[in-house]
Amino acid sequence: MSRVAKKPIALPKGVEVSVANDAIIAKGPKGTLSVTKPANVALKIEDGHAVFSTDNAEQIALTGTLRAILANMVKGVSEGFERKLELVGVGYRAAMQGKDLNLSLGYSHPVLFTTPEGITIATPTQTEVVVSGADKQRVGEVAAKIRGFRPPEPYKGKGVKYAGEVIIRKEAKKA
Repeated sequence: MSRVAKKPIALPKGVEVSVANDAIIAKGPKGTLSVTKPANVALKIEDGHAVFSTDNAEQIALTGTLRAILANMVKGVSEGFERKLELVGVGYRAAMQGKDLNLSLGYSHPVLFTTPEGITIATPTQTEVVVSGADKQRVGEVAAKIRGFRPPEPYKGKGVKYAGEVIIRKEAKKA
């Protein structure tokens, strides 16, 4: 079996993991997440740890992937995930209007983004957006959609970028 799949997942206090009808369900203070479980993969929960096992050689890689997904689910329902975005550019602003995110990104119209279910969007300042939630994949997807409205360009670095992202700059044409 793969090294990743053999590694046990520690279950923090307040997090319950159960298996029902080919689905693995993780419940915690931040919410409930579930994932489908293949038939040849077994999950044992003992002493506050979850351990995967399989007897099928074709399912070994899938078992490691499933273990990583469950580890992210456990972290998500206990701590949650967040992704920070920065708006760089003159006049680029973000503000919350109820559940909608209103972005001024240099277009002739404001960009309205409706917050999906299970995701929380906050704007601590006018040039920062924080996307948070329990599901790592959905948090990353929503952050990528917001970044996609105006990706950073390489000449001046203007646009929506992830916090800490390094934009490789190009030199402009010389006359």
